[in-house]
Amino acid sequence: MSFSYVPMVSPALLWLIAGAILCFFEAIFPVAFVAFMMGISAILVAAIALVISSFPVQVILWLALSTISIVVSRRFVPKKNPLNSLVGDAQEGETLTEITPGKIGRVLYEGNSWQAICADDTISISPHQKVYIVTRKGNTLVVLPEFLPSSIE
Repeated sequence: MSFSYVPMVSPALLWLIAGAILCFFEAIFPVAFVAFMMGISAILVAAIALVISSFPVQVILWLALSTISIVVSRRFVPKKNPLNSLVGDAQEGETLTEITPGKIGRVLYEGNSWQAICADDTISISPHQKVYIVTRKGNTLVVLPEFLPSSIE
């Protein structure tokens, strides 16, 4: 006569292990605190599982706590500047065409031609001049020349 012994693992221990794994994954593969918040929620549900034995209720609590903590944590994570993702650290380019006051010209940035307008609508920028990218409006870069005319300085 043989029988197999299958140890029963408590739901609290399973939630604790899942929470630790999620927190570990956040340390290895950062995803803006999403896995970390889900892990912390799982650890909280592990404590709640000692009192509430219904697994479906535990899952609903984990989903609710995860959602709330992710939404709340987003308020504390600094937003990325879209310009930094566009132009990186350099933020400089070269004019391909003249940019006259208030008109759109072309700027070469990272090997691509972009529409550009001067941030100061009273000056013009000649072709083949180094410019600094101030910001971006849609698909148009807002630039300033490397050297401002002496009348403006």
